[in-house]
Amino acid sequence: MGDDAAKVNRLLLNMAAFVVIVAGMRAASVLLVPFLLALFLAVLCATPLNWLTAHKVPRVVGVIALVLVILAAGTLTGGLLGNTVLDLTRSDARYDELFATQVAAFDGVVAGFMERFGLEGSPTAVSDYFSPSWLFGLLQQLVANLGQVLTNGVLIILTMVFMLFEMSSFPIKVRAALGEKDASEARDGFNRVGVAIRRYVALKTVISLATGIGVAIWLAIVGVDYPILWGVLAFLLNYIPNIGSIIAAVPAVLLAWLSLGLGTAVVAALGYLVVNVTMANIIEPRVMGYSVGLSTLVVFVSLVFWGWILGPVGMLLSVPLTVMSRIVLSTNESTRWIAVLLGSDRSLELMSAIEAEVSAATSAVTETPPADLQPSSETA
Repeated sequence: MGDDAAKVNRLLLNMAAFVVIVAGMRAASVLLVPFLLALFLAVLCATPLNWLTAHKVPRVVGVIALVLVILAAGTLTGGLLGNTVLDLTRSDARYDELFATQVAAFDGVVAGFMERFGLEGSPTAVSDYFSPSWLFGLLQQLVANLGQVLTNGVLIILTMVFMLFEMSSFPIKVRAALGEKDASEARDGFNRVGVAIRRYVALKTVISLATGIGVAIWLAIVGVDYPILWGVLAFLLNYIPNIGSIIAAVPAVLLAWLSLGLGTAVVAALGYLVVNVTMANIIEPRVMGYSVGLSTLVVFVSLVFWGWILGPVGMLLSVPLTVMSRIVLSTNESTRWIAVLLGSDRSLELMSAIEAEVSAATSAVTETPPADLQPSSETA
């Protein structure tokens, strides 16, 4: 009886600690979001930086090159989205009029149908509750939120740079602080997290890029305005699991309906359906389930959970953060069962692949340590 009471007390204590941690993360989201973005970028940049240093490129030069690439990509994406969305919102009054006209015509058809069958009542005016300007305003707000994140770009980039420079000496510090055995376990855990995140982001980026290009080409052929904008939006929102591709399709299909008619809107929607079904149901299950190791339900719940805590950035980082949490939970016997519940049917294959990559990386580092970690002739 005493053991049962102790288990219940331990469970209640763990649940209370979890609630306190989540509340603290949500309260500190303003500071936590830039740090997580910097950590995320540092993990992604670790592989190309190690490749550059292995090819005799100084670490400082490699870090500067990676920073310039990130800044160029962010500036190009932000400028393209900002200018196009601004041009789109300038015509929102015209689209509101077209929408009201289309809705009024549809209401007339519905009213005639109801009168023919002796039904009472009148259809609700959709334009009283929804308008293109409202939807385009949400799109503008999304771009504004992206710009707000980029305003912290200096803090994010500086934090990432410091992380990349600390990466070379971090194993030595961990070994000195924890001892050889614990340091080895910690290093393997960090390597597993890095491999899993890089694996996910690389595959997701390729799939999202293919989705964006496919959407842009289809809409350009159909004749919908701003095809590049909708392609970039499909590329970015495809990082949000399950619902991102649906959100990206709504404004483009609506614009096609208002500008080119219902037939063109149906063709545009079919294009989105073909591209997203091909990517989501044929390609992604073959590669993403293996690379992530999370069940579909867990992916959706993590989207809601991290989005509630960190906002839009949390939705974008929901899968990497959950993958990281799962790997950390799997390293402890008392929490390994949670990691098993979070996993998919192919989790064992994923963990085996990650272990193989970590072992290969560890062997390579042991055989050829980075130039900045090798003892100098003066020290010798």
